[in-house]
Amino acid sequence: MTMQDRYPIAFQLYPYQRSADQDAKAPVTHPVVVVGGGPIGLATALDLGLKGHPVLALDDHEGVGQGSRAICFVRRTLEIAHRLGAGAEMLAKGIVWQKGRVFHDSDEIFEFDLLPEDGHRCPAFINLSQIHFKKFLVEAIERANADCAKIEIRGKNRVDAIDPGKDETVVDISTPDGSYQIKANWLIACDGARSPIRDMMGLGFDGRVFEDNFLMADVKMTADFLTERWFWFEPWFKSGSSALLHKQPDDIWRIDFQLGWDIDREKELKEENVRNRVDQMLGGKVEYELDWCSIYTFQCRRMEKFCHGRVLFAGDSAHQVSPFGARGANSGIQDPENLAWKLDLALRGHAPETLLHSYDEERLAAADENILNSTRSTDFLTPKFEASKKLRDAVLTLAARHRFARPLVNSGRLSVPCVYDSLSGFGPDAIVTPKRTRPDAPATDAPLADGYLLDKLGGGFTVIGFGTSIPSAQNIEGLHVAGLTIDEISPETRERYLGDEASAVYLIRPDQYVVARWAEYDKGKIASAIRQAIGKDNKCP
Repeated sequence: MTMQDRYPIAFQLYPYQRSADQDAKAPVTHPVVVVGGGPIGLATALDLGLKGHPVLALDDHEGVGQGSRAICFVRRTLEIAHRLGAGAEMLAKGIVWQKGRVFHDSDEIFEFDLLPEDGHRCPAFINLSQIHFKKFLVEAIERANADCAKIEIRGKNRVDAIDPGKDETVVDISTPDGSYQIKANWLIACDGARSPIRDMMGLGFDGRVFEDNFLMADVKMTADFLTERWFWFEPWFKSGSSALLHKQPDDIWRIDFQLGWDIDREKELKEENVRNRVDQMLGGKVEYELDWCSIYTFQCRRMEKFCHGRVLFAGDSAHQVSPFGARGANSGIQDPENLAWKLDLALRGHAPETLLHSYDEERLAAADENILNSTRSTDFLTPKFEASKKLRDAVLTLAARHRFARPLVNSGRLSVPCVYDSLSGFGPDAIVTPKRTRPDAPATDAPLADGYLLDKLGGGFTVIGFGTSIPSAQNIEGLHVAGLTIDEISPETRERYLGDEASAVYLIRPDQYVVARWAEYDKGKIASAIRQAIGKDNKCP
């Protein structure tokens, strides 16, 4: 028996219960059905539920399985989690870090700091098992339901077939009590890299599968390693071609070993063989327990498009990247952040359904950016030719001595939120202010006199006036648009939003992306930018 077989489930979060739909005489229609109970599916259901829509989430499991899986969650993901009502618990449980070290053999090449500046509510990264990330989302759903949301999660409800139509999708579901049917006005597939929904629709999933495998091991031990990201190229302890070490909560340490391509997976997952590798790394002097392990293969793939009529794809079902760089879960969680507000406006009739095409446009761009970075990381980690290996080793040698070479070292370009460079849903940039908060970039957090900027943004469009007065609320294009006037401007806020300008006005989308910015408030210009953002001016493809 291998490690991953020992503990089939960590938390039974939503045990199977018979639903009224199973006894209905005809299939019941649901406005939104989410397929998949992973972090992306739960975040999708939670975001739409908080916006007032009834959501049904279907999961073929009853909770979350054993093993940490995704563990590194970036600042932008934590900001989204705060908006969804789960951020405080994640920060309290997670291991905060912002520094990393890169080694070659036994020599440290350099160290780096991912958040050297102050004035952010959330840290650069936390390490938190996907088990707990999912658990905290379920608890946030329970709190939302207590506050009148209508989000239902059905465990042990497996989708066996779908029949997409123009206005609804028929869904065949199997349960411990037998099969039944429902209908979905909108179906969102968050059912993972092996997506059954994608296969049922005969849709492709194209890209590269790299000739390498990595062993992930969760090791429970008490150790005095620093709370940092440590990465070795060709480590002196010879447990793999490269290795990665991260601290997690509850005295769990994640260790990754690069195994190569032609391996016997079953043999490598045997406890004695995993222990041999860990012992070589730790020197046989540290007592530990093996908590969980698995093997993964580098893959960089995506669908041709994510929107197929009223069936939408998000997370790993839509795109997949290699784990190094923490781009999988962090990019995935930005899919529902982008999708939910657009589907909300379409469901309410405030925007045309063609607005969903901009979800395709923007998240395809994000997927391509992540795949590009992940592919480059993989090629640097696993050079396929002798010449490329010599080049890689030369870069490592130079980086140990010269600062200019360090950006060329690629042990995984760590996740950053996507900038939707010059895409169609964004408006004018009428002032010369810092590039980091330009239109099509996410709003950057900053300290205010009474908290942090992102905490002041609601779930809709917001107009922010820095050093200039803004109406506190307006109705524009049928939408409630909040206004936020900021007179007391901290040095960090000035540096991020004003630069040398005396004042500035920003229009922020519900997903906290900057739509447009101006030197002065002008309701007509704001209305025009909102029309563009919600697809009413036909600029969305």
